[in-house]
Amino acid sequence: MPQIIPIRDLKNTSEISQMCHASNEPIFVTKNGYGDMVIMSMKMYEEKMFMLDVYSKLIAAEEQLAEGKVLDGDASIKSLREKYNV
Repeated sequence: MPQIIPIRDLKNTSEISQMCHASNEPIFVTKNGYGDMVIMSMKMYEEKMFMLDVYSKLIAAEEQLAEGKVLDGDASIKSLREKYNV
């Protein structure tokens, strides 16, 4: 369940930091009863950015497959070995 806190609670930085590190979800900050910001730990941010990168690469790969832009696996490995003299 997402945590929602009012913006005035951001004054207690130590408590907010602990909340961010203890939660596996972002913390939503409201201002005047409306959503204003989202905060999370650096670890969770890096994990989210990594997964976003993975998903975007998967989408690109699926588009290439749909367009028929594929290479033979054996030919690709042979090309890499020749390129790097392996």
